[in-house]
Amino acid sequence: MPNTFFRFKKFIVHQEHCAMKVGTDGVLLGAWARGGGRILDIGTGTGLVALMMAQRFPHAQVDAIDIDADACSQAVDNVEASPFAENVKVECLSVQRMAGDERRWTAYDAVVSNPPFFENALKAPALARNRARHNDTLPYDELFAAVRRLISSEGQFSVIIPFDYRGRLEQEAALWGFHLVRRCAIRTTPAKQPKRYLLAFCLQAGELETTEGVLEVQPGVRSEWYRQLTEDFYL
Repeated sequence: MPNTFFRFKKFIVHQEHCAMKVGTDGVLLGAWARGGGRILDIGTGTGLVALMMAQRFPHAQVDAIDIDADACSQAVDNVEASPFAENVKVECLSVQRMAGDERRWTAYDAVVSNPPFFENALKAPALARNRARHNDTLPYDELFAAVRRLISSEGQFSVIIPFDYRGRLEQEAALWGFHLVRRCAIRTTPAKQPKRYLLAFCLQAGELETTEGVLEVQPGVRSEWYRQLTEDFYL
């Protein structure tokens, strides 16, 4: 059974009421994404990425949203127990609804999301886990349509995605006028092919920054790249 909490250097993430537990993807995204004065975390779950962004950008206001009431309640508790309670606001809300309300158009400097990615795939029995992993409730086109309304003209939209969904996501981004400006291929070990990608999109075209990261040099031994990326978070 997964632990009911995950302890980081400056905060603790409880996760017993969340379908998706703390994992490598969220940690990678929270440590890699660019920030700014106003940050939006779409599908916050436990609140992990929102808390990481608040720690990295201490003067930022972070809005964290999720459609799962249990996840939002847990995220609120995690935020309130952290040193960043004044900087993070959690709301049970879909990004489609947020983008449909002109009063909420904030022009975020950064938007981050560990989005549901599976399309037309076999689903798990748990409804909450399906919502977190399958994109029925947040198709790629609706995601980019919403982000386009909410992001500033120079803001960055950062995501993490499995390697075999990268092309589909990049294609949808281009259809909505986004340009890929950062891409980091993530290998589990040096000998393995990339299993996931960190991607960042902007509405303004720019030179593409491509990098590669390795998580472990051998089983249980973090690479120097991963250690440096996460040194402010992992104990």
